Amino acid sequence: MVSVGDSSSSRSPLGRNICTQGSASTSTAKNDRHTTGRSMRTIRSNFYQNDDSSCSFTSSVPQRSGCVSENLTESVIDMRLGQLASKSNAKSVKSDSETEGFLDISQAFSDFSACSSDISGELQRLATLPSLENALVNESGNGAVCEPEPCQGFLQRENFSTEIIESISPEDLQPTVKICIDGLQSPSIAVKRSAAAKLRLLAKNRVDNRELIGESGAIPALTSLLRNTDPWTQEHAVTALLNLSLFEANKDRIINAGAIKSLVYVLKTGTETSKQNAACALLSLALIEENKASIGACGAIPPLVSLLINGSNRGKKDALTTLYKLCSARQNKERAVSAGAVRPLVGMVGEQGTGMEEKAMVVLSSLAGIEEGREAIVEEGGIAALVEAIEDGSTKGKEFAVLTLLQLCADSIRNRGLLVREGGIPPLVALSQTGSAKAKHKAETLLRYLRESRQEPLCFSP
Repeated sequence: MVSVGDSSSSRSPLGRNICTQGSASTSTAKNDRHTTGRSMRTIRSNFYQNDDSSCSFTSSVPQRSGCVSENLTESVIDMRLGQLASKSNAKSVKSDSETEGFLDISQAFSDFSACSSDISGELQRLATLPSLENALVNESGNGAVCEPEPCQGFLQRENFSTEIIESISPEDLQPTVKICIDGLQSPSIAVKRSAAAKLRLLAKNRVDNRELIGESGAIPALTSLLRNTDPWTQEHAVTALLNLSLFEANKDRIINAGAIKSLVYVLKTGTETSKQNAACALLSLALIEENKASIGACGAIPPLVSLLINGSNRGKKDALTTLYKLCSARQNKERAVSAGAVRPLVGMVGEQGTGMEEKAMVVLSSLAGIEEGREAIVEEGGIAALVEAIEDGSTKGKEFAVLTLLQLCADSIRNRGLLVREGGIPPLVALSQTGSAKAKHKAETLLRYLRESRQEPLCFSP
C-alpha cells in the first residue's frame, strides 16, 4: 500500500501536486468569520503558520514533458499498467477480504484501496532517469560501457510488454522470475534496479504472480535492497515488497526476512514515494494483529508522524491510515502521543476540504482511548477544533467529532467546562435535532453530561 510532492524532489502517486498558493485569502476569511461570528468561543490558534503548512491541494493528470523520449519505455509500461490497474484494481484488492475490510469505523479510510497496490507516481520520475545503458556507462566511472550481466538480455530490455505480463501463466513466468532474482544479487546497481523494477511490475496486479515471486525466494533479496544507497533501487524494492505483501502468505515471508526495521529505515531516508510505499507496506503487514506491536517496537511511529507533518498530500493520507491501524494497540497509542502526533492531527481537523479532516478525527478518537491522548488533545486545542467540525464538517465528520468529544468529556468535568466555554452547546443541540442517527444519539448523551455538570463546580483554568 502510495503520494509529485511539495518540493522538487518530492513525488506523489496519481500526479497529486501540492501548491502553496491561494491559502492566505482563505485563512484570512476564516479568521474574520471566527472573530465576528464566534465571540463566545476561544478561537483555536492556527498551527503551522509556515508556508509549507498552508497549502491547497489540487489534482491533475501527470503531463508528459516535452523532452521525454518515447524510448523511456518504463514510463510507457507504468502508463499501460496504470490503465490496467484502474480496470482491475477492485479485483486485485478484493483478492484479500481482510485487506478490503480491515477498517471498522465507517469509510473514513476508504482510499486504502488506492494505496493497496503499486500506484506511485512513476511517469514523471522515470522520465528523468537514465536508461539502463546510460546507467552502466556511469557506473564504469571512466565512460566505458560496463559488460552486461548474463541475464539473457532480459534485464537490459526496456520494452516489457504489459500484455505479456497479464497473459502469461505463472508457470511460464518462472524462468523470468528466476532471472530477476538472480539480477538482485548482481554487483551492478543498474542491474539490481532493473531486476527490482521488473519484479515490482510482475507483482503489481496479479495475485498468482505475487504467490510465485514469494515462493521463489525474492523477498530476502528485495529486503536487502531497502538499505541500498541508490534511491531508485530502494524505491523499486520497497514498492515490490508492498505489492507482494498483498498476498497473505507473503506477509510472514516479509516479516521473517527482517523487513520491518528496513521499512522503517526507508520511512526515514527514502524519497517521498519510497516513504509512502513503506508506510503502506507496514499497513499491509499490520493487518495481522500480532505484527502491530513489532512494527511499533521497531520505531515506525515517529517517522510516520514526521510523514504526517512534512509529507505530500498522499503521504499524509498514507501516514494517517497506517497510524490508525497501528494505534489499535495501546502501546502504539502511547508512542504516537509521545511522538507528537496529536498536534498535526488537531490541525488537520480544521483543514476543511483537504480530504483528511475525517481521517484525522478517526485517529484522534483512537488516541482519546488513553489518558495521555485525551490530555494532549485538550492541550493542543482539540476541543475548539472538534466544535468547529460539528458546525462546519461533513455528516460523517460530525459523527467523528462528537464521538471524540464524548470520549474527552465522559469522565472529565473540566473538559465539559472547556466545551461549554468553546460554544459547544448550540452546535450540539443542532446536531441532536438534524444529524444522523449515530450523531443524534452521541450529541444527546454529551448534552446530558453537560446538564449534569451544571450541578457541580467547573474546575478549569480561565
